Amino acid sequence: MGDLTAIWQGLDWSFLTRALFSVAPILICLTVHELAHGATALALGDDTAKRMGRLTLNPIKHVDPVGLIMLVVARFGWAKPVPVNMSNFRRPKTDMAITALAGPLSNFLFAALIFLFQVPLFDLFLVGGIGYYIADGLFITAVISIYLGIFNLLPIPPLDGSKILFAVLPDAQHDWLMRYERFGFLILFALIWFGFLNEGPLSEFMDAVVRWFLHTMNGPSMFLFY
Repeated sequence: MGDLTAIWQGLDWSFLTRALFSVAPILICLTVHELAHGATALALGDDTAKRMGRLTLNPIKHVDPVGLIMLVVARFGWAKPVPVNMSNFRRPKTDMAITALAGPLSNFLFAALIFLFQVPLFDLFLVGGIGYYIADGLFITAVISIYLGIFNLLPIPPLDGSKILFAVLPDAQHDWLMRYERFGFLILFALIWFGFLNEGPLSEFMDAVVRWFLHTMNGPSMFLFY
């Protein structure tokens, strides 16, 4: 019994607490991402997402359980893809690429909007108490949004980057790659399992992009709030 108590007391609860607190920001970022896909597809002529109830701010409609767990644990994950019928597009490949790009782009714009308020958010940090947690939650949301946007630009099916890549390929290469789309998840799991996405150049690049957003929005934030 003493051994079990020692193990229990030795657990790193800070990681678990941080992971749980990241769930709400993740759900917000996923919702923004998928809503952008659906709204863009609708604007380009495909109302499939609207008819299936995916043009909503309800995060439950967009959550993929495995993708959510991966985001919480490994910083990389995905949502339930918004249904898109390419045959409804006037320019199927091009419009599919635009629809795919809308998701990551919405994440970057959302993060930029949060960082626009970085001056008052830093003031909330200093206030402490509930203000600290509000500011911390918003900064976490912005960082996760950038991570999600960059991750989805990887050219690995079924991520958005693969759809953008397919749009610029000749039909023969496009059709050949589509035959192997079902293996995309296996590739993603392998990259995460062996740590290629969690550390190394990609992780460093993501952190650099976060710093760039924070620095870029500092000037406008200072202008608005000082």
